[in-house]
Amino acid sequence: MFSTTYILFSKIYRSKYVEFLQTDFPKVPFTTDYNLFIEIGKLGRKLVDLHLMKSKELQNPIAKFQGHGDDTVKKIAYQEEARVYINQTQFFEGVERDVWEYLIGGYQVLSKWLKYRKGRTLSFEDIKHFCKVATVLKRTVEIQDEIDKLYPNVEKDVVPFEKKNVTIEKYTKSEAKC
Repeated sequence: MFSTTYILFSKIYRSKYVEFLQTDFPKVPFTTDYNLFIEIGKLGRKLVDLHLMKSKELQNPIAKFQGHGDDTVKKIAYQEEARVYINQTQFFEGVERDVWEYLIGGYQVLSKWLKYRKGRTLSFEDIKHFCKVATVLKRTVEIQDEIDKLYPNVEKDVVPFEKKNVTIEKYTKSEAKC
């Protein structure tokens, strides 16, 4: 069930409800079409595994670290040949523009990650992590596109929800049961 909430990754959904999403909690549209529900859930499960960095797809990262140098992040620059330079001689290769420009919370993910490490020498683990994050973002973009292909069908027949006032009773610590 949780995986189906990843319908919220639909770019169509986000653009349609942009104002609502800025002021309130998102309304999750659940389809009544069982097969579509399962398909959305499978895509959501892929996103969950990717975002938790548990996906087998991360075993073959899209980015490779290239060049010779001291691995220090000095000047960050994106080049059209799908390269992210961290200094004059070293770069991550295979980072397409849509991956480089991917935003979460209004921040460019990869740029922010590198800026946080500016002036530092990247460890082998840092380099591997950057390559994995780039892969997560690339696959996220691809899966978002798959969700967008399904989303119009989701809205054709959505489970109706009634809005009810819910009262939460107050308990003292001694009354609370855990």
